Amino acid sequence: MKIAKLIAYEILASGGYPTVEVKVTLDTGSVGVASVPYGASAGTHEATVLTDGDMSRWNGQGNLTVISNILNEILPTITNIPAENQVEIDTAMIRLDGTVNKARLGGNAILAVSLAVARAVANANRMPLYKYIMQTYGLITDLTKLPQPMVVVIEGGKHADETTDFQEFCITAKEGGSVTENIRKALETYHQLKKILKASKLSTNVGNEGAFAPNGIPTNEAPFEYIVQAITKAGFTPGKELGISVDAAASEFFNGNYELKLEGRQFTGEELINYYSELLDKYPFVSLEDLLAEDDWDNWVALNKLLKEKGIKHIGDDLTVTNISRLRKAIELDAITGIIIKPNQIGTLSETVACCKIANEHGLITITSHRGGGETNDHFISDLAVAVGSAYVKVGPTRGERVSKYNRLMEIERELQQN
Repeated sequence: MKIAKLIAYEILASGGYPTVEVKVTLDTGSVGVASVPYGASAGTHEATVLTDGDMSRWNGQGNLTVISNILNEILPTITNIPAENQVEIDTAMIRLDGTVNKARLGGNAILAVSLAVARAVANANRMPLYKYIMQTYGLITDLTKLPQPMVVVIEGGKHADETTDFQEFCITAKEGGSVTENIRKALETYHQLKKILKASKLSTNVGNEGAFAPNGIPTNEAPFEYIVQAITKAGFTPGKELGISVDAAASEFFNGNYELKLEGRQFTGEELINYYSELLDKYPFVSLEDLLAEDDWDNWVALNKLLKEKGIKHIGDDLTVTNISRLRKAIELDAITGIIIKPNQIGTLSETVACCKIANEHGLITITSHRGGGETNDHFISDLAVAVGSAYVKVGPTRGERVSKYNRLMEIERELQQN
């Protein structure tokens, strides 16, 4: 199969700025469409999200340069490569770009093409996307164990104004079982959380990710208390059916020391670990993500040892940015027990899957995640999570671009039950 036609254009992402979408038509007539998100909070080691910089249009955030790169450079390079040769297509784009972080063509340009081609070929084969990904990359995944919901319910940090220093507080399915049922449990708890926040005279407006973004929260610890209350009020047992996951996004409050402005305190890395250690036995944590800055390697190692003893998963995101070299370093140092997977952090489907394979080979869990700042309705990450055997999918609980991911997960579960 060959690419017969490719078009690229701007669409609106959830942050109100544009992103790029690509539509690929194969010579068989099959079509694949994919769009890429961008993050409000992003690690410095991520692939480049290229924008125009033209302040007369979209405050500099336009994607016309990206579109030009796709049509004038990428398309001529991949036109004669068989569309089913996904690794070859992705490798050709990486070579064409020629930079470490895809700064010349843009990681967003390369990823949009990569994902659209994969979807077009899956459609040509009349195959669910997750099965096509498994077949293409030789993945042997237990489809009886689908990724479970990790639902962002309170936002802070760069995702909300005048709220917590920590960025995301999540309700996480503690046990396996039905994805649909666990999504129900988490969302019922989310609705109870709304009542608790209201009773505490806190706003229940939502932030970037469709989670509550209340200003006036007294401490960074308070959301844990609210979530435990909500789990109980919803009729579940904290630590059994549902637990808590956190993304501190500590790089955002690191300036040589760690500054928790909400509490008016500054910490060294060692002091911050001591701060965290006081919380570990108080709440039913499932996983803790980015509790330290993205290059604070020594303290990541020290914290990982502590969390292993507690049986809590230690997750890298800004630390690892879906990047194989940074993942390998984290594995060698024994710095993490899990990794966040975001395709736009690295820029191609093939590199994303390769990163997941390495994580799986070393016993690390993967958590496939949305982006906070500018998501789209594309639910590619749900199929990806199923294909690579992710333990969780992390997404917000409301707004169409968020729930599309959960709806696709539930659709996959129904499909598998019917077969």
